[in-house]
Amino acid sequence: MGQIDELWRYDGRRAVVTGCASGIGAHVVQQLTELGAAVVGLDKHQPTVGIGEFHHIDLADSTSIDRAVAAIGGQVDSLFNIAGVSSGIGDPVRVVTINFLGLRHLTDALIPKMPAGSAVASVSSLAAAGYREHQQAVAGLLDTQTMQEGIDWCQRHPEALADGGYRLSKEAVILYSMRNTAVLGARGIRINCTGPGVTETPILDQLRMAYGQAYLDTIPKPLGRIAHPAEQAAVLVFLNSAAASYISGQVVWVDGGTVGAAIACELDQGRSPWSA
Repeated sequence: MGQIDELWRYDGRRAVVTGCASGIGAHVVQQLTELGAAVVGLDKHQPTVGIGEFHHIDLADSTSIDRAVAAIGGQVDSLFNIAGVSSGIGDPVRVVTINFLGLRHLTDALIPKMPAGSAVASVSSLAAAGYREHQQAVAGLLDTQTMQEGIDWCQRHPEALADGGYRLSKEAVILYSMRNTAVLGARGIRINCTGPGVTETPILDQLRMAYGQAYLDTIPKPLGRIAHPAEQAAVLVFLNSAAASYISGQVVWVDGGTVGAAIACELDQGRSPWSA
């Protein structure tokens, strides 16, 4: 095995993957296993493929998260925050609770188990591409300390969740990652996230059922197709590998060129494509 190959390998590393039972998470598990990782899967649903270690988790329930963290025990070298829901479930506060507050609670609880050289990769979304323009609005949610405080904030600020809560939750994932870049960097831990474009996952099924295929067809796709979950998984696996050892505090748009095309449009028309 050459030195380049070793940069991608996960031999001797223990990786925790949320949302392991389906979609991007299931493909991350498969790729990590092939690369030699000891995988710990977390999900609300039992996975249909074999995973060395699995624990049930409900990211909307802090007690369930704490129970899963206790069950994991031992060292964690890599965390993949992939589980999430869309606004199609029709409950904005629950969307934010699962997609951000639960993710934050789990990450904060696992960080003490992560040694120098560890990494965290979380899944945001193309829907959060305007996070810079909305960061002041998201700051109040980020400043909450607990899941319950975050839920209370959401209930006091329904206007922030007026579009279903999904965009807010995914912008919070990006800004949470960036806010923790220096703090975790001082401990030798990297943290990044990806911004997937339209991808064939169970979340896409939620959107189809809630809004119809016509809604999905309106989302620009410069490559002329939607993504396969394995394509999203490969970028996440890269970000937590030694091959990405000097990448931290970044959001990588795995969107087939959608953000780039929107910025080009902004240059041509003199306005921001992310304006509300």
